Amino acid sequence: MSRAWHLISGEYPPAPGGVSDHSRSIAHALLNAGKTVHVWTPGAEGVTDDQGVTVHRGPGLFTPPGLVRLTRELDATPGPRRLLLQYVPHAFGMKAMNVPFCAWFAARRHDERELFLHEAVYPWSPGAPWKHQVLAGVTRVMLRTLALGVERAYVSIPTWAEYLPEPLRAQARWCPIPSPLPLDVQEEAVRTVRDALGGGPTVAHFGTYGGAIAGPLEAVLVPLLQRDERRQALLLGRGSQGWCEALGRRHPALARRLHARDGLAPEAVAAHLRAAELLLQPYPDGVSARRSSAMGGLGLGLPIITNTGLLSEPLWRELLPVALADEASPAALLALAEHLLEHEEERRTLGERAARVYREHFALEHTVAHLLRRGDTP
Repeated sequence: MSRAWHLISGEYPPAPGGVSDHSRSIAHALLNAGKTVHVWTPGAEGVTDDQGVTVHRGPGLFTPPGLVRLTRELDATPGPRRLLLQYVPHAFGMKAMNVPFCAWFAARRHDERELFLHEAVYPWSPGAPWKHQVLAGVTRVMLRTLALGVERAYVSIPTWAEYLPEPLRAQARWCPIPSPLPLDVQEEAVRTVRDALGGGPTVAHFGTYGGAIAGPLEAVLVPLLQRDERRQALLLGRGSQGWCEALGRRHPALARRLHARDGLAPEAVAAHLRAAELLLQPYPDGVSARRSSAMGGLGLGLPIITNTGLLSEPLWRELLPVALADEASPAALLALAEHLLEHEEERRTLGERAARVYREHFALEHTVAHLLRRGDTP
């Protein structure tokens, strides 16, 4: 008998977030492969149908009281079952230290269990405050607990496998996070966006504007706009409107060339990205396959400017699907942006290489093939 898939995730649409997008993409890909798919996630109580995927929601689902309900309702579904945990420590509550949930997952020995690590542990630093030291230690204990009896593990970046115990570490498969955006965009929609922007070269950013990224982004974007009055900035993603308004207050001379589009549907985000000449994506820990914002541009074949860092895989240097600085240095990123804005043919070539590398290494079908493959070795 074919096992039903049960995805356990801290996020699922309409809740925003990269794990939410990834969970839905995986759920529907498994459904399209002929599998029965359930999703268990926090939210308003109820069971709904998401185009064939059965979504079970409940408030406090992963708290100790919620686990009692989760056990009862999960056991009421027909077996055999395959549980796929979409793991990010902070997504399961209790300030990223939900040890009871990890123990519950480890105890589900009558179900086949698989683990997908979007993030593994909180980083440890000897000079960090004691609260961070505790969090780093607890998240390592949590991961070791989750790994007990797990059939297979998948990691969004190879670095996460280093935190798994053997033999699971050696067997873990690298499954990059695919683009959360559609790859096919109507040219009419792109032209409409360009007309609304008013002409001139456009530099875009797609993200959530957290402090670690917002600083380097501003340090590059402001001089880029100051050097050429034709240039426009297009800011996409959650938090873009607030950040855009704050940036305009700090630099009033640039305000009319700052365009924010917050809360767009994925199809609209894709059309806006395709309307830009460049995508500027600085990352404090480096570009990596867990960055869905980078994957969005890569899948659309955009020329992307970004940087390497601690979590960057070797592939980025080997295949060069992006214009790559050695670190999130504003000066290095600015130099790359200026060069590409002045060389249209190089932008075109870089975009074509981005789309090809995405298809060959990062597309969703590669992850789904790993999930559906049985009895093989990595």
